Amino acid sequence: MKFRTLVVVALAAAVPALACAKKPKKVGEDVPVKQVAAPVVEEADPEITEECIMNVSLFHEAVKNKMFADAYEPWYEVYTTCPNANKSIYSDGTKIVEALYQATKDQAEKDRLAKLAIEMQDKRIRFFGNDSKYPKPYILGEKGLAYVDFYGEAKYAEARECLRASAEGLGRNSKIMVLVKLVDVSYALYKQDPDKRAEQFIADYEIASSALGEQASMPENKNADIAAKQKDYVDNIFAISGAADCSKLDEIYAAVVKENASNLDMLQKIAKLYRRVRCTESEVYFAACESAHKLHPTAESAAGCASMSAKKGDYAQAVSYYDEAIKLATIEDEMEDVADYQYNAAVYCFANLKRYQDARKYALASIATLSSLGMSKGQGRCYIIIGMCYASSRPYGDDAKGRILNKSVYWAAVDKFVKAKQVDPSVEATANEYINSYSRYYPTKEERFDLPNEFSGSTFYVGGWIGESTAIR
Repeated sequence: MKFRTLVVVALAAAVPALACAKKPKKVGEDVPVKQVAAPVVEEADPEITEECIMNVSLFHEAVKNKMFADAYEPWYEVYTTCPNANKSIYSDGTKIVEALYQATKDQAEKDRLAKLAIEMQDKRIRFFGNDSKYPKPYILGEKGLAYVDFYGEAKYAEARECLRASAEGLGRNSKIMVLVKLVDVSYALYKQDPDKRAEQFIADYEIASSALGEQASMPENKNADIAAKQKDYVDNIFAISGAADCSKLDEIYAAVVKENASNLDMLQKIAKLYRRVRCTESEVYFAACESAHKLHPTAESAAGCASMSAKKGDYAQAVSYYDEAIKLATIEDEMEDVADYQYNAAVYCFANLKRYQDARKYALASIATLSSLGMSKGQGRCYIIIGMCYASSRPYGDDAKGRILNKSVYWAAVDKFVKAKQVDPSVEATANEYINSYSRYYPTKEERFDLPNEFSGSTFYVGGWIGESTAIR
């Protein structure tokens, strides 16, 4: 046995010696170098011992009782020796580190705990990044929140990267606080450098607001009310930021729309953003909608084309586009937008095309849509449009009798103005103004006396396309 060992050792020692004894290369002669890839060695997961399992139970129980100082030692033992033992290492660990951070006044200890809070999320990604319930994007959100909580503005850039990655990865399933902090942090960075950070802030706001909007509209979501309130908050942040200025948006997105004329997803996102901030008179918005509509017609793109047509003075085409938008709207679209499409079509039919009967049809449709949503606000403006259509009509001809009978439309018109302020107090001032104006044109007693057959009784049926009964007054 000893002899065989000696032989093997001798042979092993002889190999390099023989290699060195080869004829050397001449000066200037190329010496080929063989590249050998370093072997990939995957680090094995730490062993989960009985002691680890016992310590998990100890710190978990301590955390449940809010005894964070007592929890730290068994937690840290598990965290350093078997970090793959249980997900509670990280969910409880976040609570432990945060509690100890708040409790200590020692800056060095605060710095250590802050560093540990970030490191903890990286380790969680390594061992539990594929978890079905809390995958890597969720953990990145926790890391972003940790940057905000422990470092504040000093690490906003790092926080924003993590929060954005989380929001992109989870979409409407994102943690509400992650979405809110994404906007907060991005807004703070934008204020530091508006020229450089405007596009980034707008994009971050868009993804956060959209996700919160979806969460708020999900009936099965128990946090829908919270999501709705937080959406209002981020919308307000965006509104006051200055980034929502239409000219600012145009500077950012004019070139983007041109470069993405065939990118439907990008065009739709830009069009939706412009509608949200009410920059629908922008040529950039029109261009995005027109290009998107050619690729794949949607309610959003059709509505954009309607605005573009109206701006060009082609109101008939605008109404046609709104018809298309209404038909293309699905349950995924906000029905409030459909009510707006119907109202806008009513306005153009009344004010620009003098198609009063069509205007009433669209206004009534808008009222029905808002009623289905349980919304009274918005209905008042529709009743006012109907009243204006009635007041502008002459259903009885232009002879002496007709001129008197035509005044009956003012009774019907005032009925609608009264209805407007009853269902929607926000239009009361406007409705009262129209009531005062048009009530002066009612048929006089003398005129009614001249037509006793027509004005007998207490009610009058207004004929023509109006076709409604109204009280004589």
